[in-house]
Amino acid sequence: MSTAAAPARTGVVLADLLPAARNRYAVDTALVLGGAALTGIAAQIAVPIPGSPVPVTGQTFAALLVGTALGARRGFLSLGVYALVGMAGMPWFAEARSGMAFPSFGYVLGMLLAAVVVGALARRGGDRSMLRTAGTMVLGSAIIYAVGVPYLALSTGMSASAAIAAGLVPFLLGDALKAALAMGALPAAWKLVGRRG
Repeated sequence: MSTAAAPARTGVVLADLLPAARNRYAVDTALVLGGAALTGIAAQIAVPIPGSPVPVTGQTFAALLVGTALGARRGFLSLGVYALVGMAGMPWFAEARSGMAFPSFGYVLGMLLAAVVVGALARRGGDRSMLRTAGTMVLGSAIIYAVGVPYLALSTGMSASAAIAAGLVPFLLGDALKAALAMGALPAAWKLVGRRG
């Protein structure tokens, strides 16, 4: 197989291309824990939105990158660790929150599902080109909102339209910027891997 063909191969994600180790379980564990930590750190980049109980954060971008780079299984486990540790009291949700009694917790739950979907798409080549990466990120974001916005409405008593106005609309521009970053970063990573392959 030529080195140029390796990155185009479906059935692998970026994490699968790490050098082989004697103990693959240890490598996978490190990837899962590292993805959870990255998401927790990115969640601390939080900008409050006036009139919304949901801040703009880096955690959704990190969660989508983790899912895409690690694949569905490791991505789900990574976001699962992030969610469980935060629910147990680690203050690494947005705005140093923990537990689950806050209006934006539904977005955390949505990230679990989104990590599975974007990871599965990445394994099918959904992160190899700019256009495919854009579609993968848009779908992942839509899944996060599909869980987060109804949870926001239920937890605050907002109407559906108010929850959309407070929990979706203010974030669309930021999501477009995050998708643009991913569109550059992920295909570039595959090209770099191809050159080094």
